[in-house]
Amino acid sequence: MNRKLLIDSVGTLNFTPEQINESMDKNNGKLILTGVMQRADATNQNGREYPEGILRRESEKYKKVFVSEKRALGELDHPDSSVVNLQNVSHNIVDLWWDGKDLMGKLEILATPSGNIAKELLKAGIRLGISSRGMGSVKQIGEGKVEVMDDFEIVCWDLVSNPSTQGAFMSPSLNESVNKTISKYGKVDSLIGDIISVM
Repeated sequence: MNRKLLIDSVGTLNFTPEQINESMDKNNGKLILTGVMQRADATNQNGREYPEGILRRESEKYKKVFVSEKRALGELDHPDSSVVNLQNVSHNIVDLWWDGKDLMGKLEILATPSGNIAKELLKAGIRLGISSRGMGSVKQIGEGKVEVMDDFEIVCWDLVSNPSTQGAFMSPSLNESVNKTISKYGKVDSLIGDIISVM
């Protein structure tokens, strides 16, 4: 099978300008966001399924190398490339961890041109998605469904305008500790309310 660029949007960043300002106040002026980065063993709206073993292996590798070395960078919008372009970097992932089948993450919006655009969009109430970019091959497992194969490698997570997986939201981090997360997914309104209530 041929390896190709795999792009999958996970969820949307959805919160109020007040929450953003509060996060920045609590984090010495930095906008820190937490939430679901990727979901294992679930078919997303692109028809792809990421096996848990493969996603755990790759996320651990990514955390050990890129996160620990403070170079887990992502762009504003997806390029058609397997290389992160430093001119378009908007954020840096500062932590990754697992909550059941959900790969969770904490990211810092950077004071770069693209990071400032992302921050202003978020402050204006624009919904942005978090989206993975990786290299790998897939195999057909059903009508309209494919499974990501063992040769998959994570390149990065980008901020995008069009999410594909429902029920995965990121929220501003109000301190440097890991926020509680929600493992049950319901209506968007109740999910947002639950996220806000655990901060």
